[in-house]
Amino acid sequence: MSALGCFKAYDIRGRLGVDLDEGIAYRIGRAFARALDARTVVLGRDIRASSEALAARVAEGLGDEGCRVLDLGLSGTEEMYAATSHFGADGGICVTASHNPMDYNGMKMVRQGSAPLDAASGLARIRELAEAEDFGAARPGGAVMPVAEEARRAYVERVLSFVEVEALKPLKILVNAGHGAAGPTFDAIAARLEALGAPLSFERMHHAPDGTFPAGIPNPLLPENRPATAARVRETGADFGVAWDGDFDRCFFFDHEGRFIDGEYVVGLLAEAFLARHPGATVIHDPRIIWNTQDVVARAGGRAVQTRTGHAFIKQAMRDEAALYGGEMSAHHYFRDFYHCDSGMIPLAARGRAGEPPRPPRGSGGGPQGGLSLVGRAQFRAGGSGGRDGAGAAGLRARGAGGGRDGRARLRPRLMALQPAEFEHRARGAAECRGEGQAGAGGAGGHGGEGAASADGRLTVRRGGCVG
Repeated sequence: MSALGCFKAYDIRGRLGVDLDEGIAYRIGRAFARALDARTVVLGRDIRASSEALAARVAEGLGDEGCRVLDLGLSGTEEMYAATSHFGADGGICVTASHNPMDYNGMKMVRQGSAPLDAASGLARIRELAEAEDFGAARPGGAVMPVAEEARRAYVERVLSFVEVEALKPLKILVNAGHGAAGPTFDAIAARLEALGAPLSFERMHHAPDGTFPAGIPNPLLPENRPATAARVRETGADFGVAWDGDFDRCFFFDHEGRFIDGEYVVGLLAEAFLARHPGATVIHDPRIIWNTQDVVARAGGRAVQTRTGHAFIKQAMRDEAALYGGEMSAHHYFRDFYHCDSGMIPLAARGRAGEPPRPPRGSGGGPQGGLSLVGRAQFRAGGSGGRDGAGAAGLRARGAGGGRDGRARLRPRLMALQPAEFEHRARGAAECRGEGQAGAGGAGGHGGEGAASADGRLTVRRGGCVG
């Protein structure tokens, strides 16, 4: 029995030819079907060069366990979530490495009803079976059925259930698919919006799926990946911009001047929008976005519940707490009416569904971007006085009324999707403080030994890995 290092806490990820290959993909397919006693499984894949072959081997493994495989072809992870529930399947798998390096691939999985899958709910058993590789002869009854057309049609209708077309205002929106899987899916959504008479126009960039990623790995969370989108927003005169990662389960916003909107602020804005329609509802958030999220939710009459970071944990908390919406700093947004799963397309639509007019800034502590600090972060290296040979540096940035990195007042937009007036330049009503010190043991900050001070003031120290 060989240990498989590609199994993580709630998904599968690894380097091709080292942690993951076509043979392992076949074993995972058989193990998934057997562990879940599955008879029907949805299967999708992203645009990476290795994904088609890996997905074919997963399908073969599922088929050899007697499974009917509902094949989505090229698709986003959230399309797999939607199809799993739409077709009443016993589970779903999307072969994707999302925003990981070129030599990686992986899989995201769910159980029946699009429920999350982690070690306690079946992933450990899948790993055990895949490592043992004791499956026996193939079972009869396996088949692959292409369902992409029906699945996408149902998915588009589900996403657009979050839109009130009559409440939309004329907008030009810049969309950057990053040459990932988002392009064709977005086109289907845009076509349906046009048919419904939505007053929206779209400028597209890096739109065609291309597994070589000629514009770089689609990960807008990295600062170096943002300038191209920002520049196109300004060049096209768009009201705002949106960029997705490779499997488009995360979306990132830019205002009309091309300024990047940190994901944690979008959590507050979406929470506020949903609570306007559902007073008293529950909102889930991760430990990195405490003060501002809790303040916004309380002011909107809701209940904020903190849970562990990670999509499997947030999804389970959404179910356990009967939550309306959940959000993470990493730009994952979860919706009760999307099978308690995350979506990178729905945030575009959600504010339009709210249909409420923009509100002026509410002063100190008031707005989703103008209130309490969200994240404090300090990183330390053992020994030394600074630099890569060991830093004991600590920095403090005060933004908003307190100033930017250089002490100057910094203005930020108050983003609310699909409402142009809310992309106006607004000053924050209170200082946002973010502490960042570089740290680690013998390496550049962020990947050596490090400690992270969370927004509730606690300090955690980690070694040999990234914080968050």
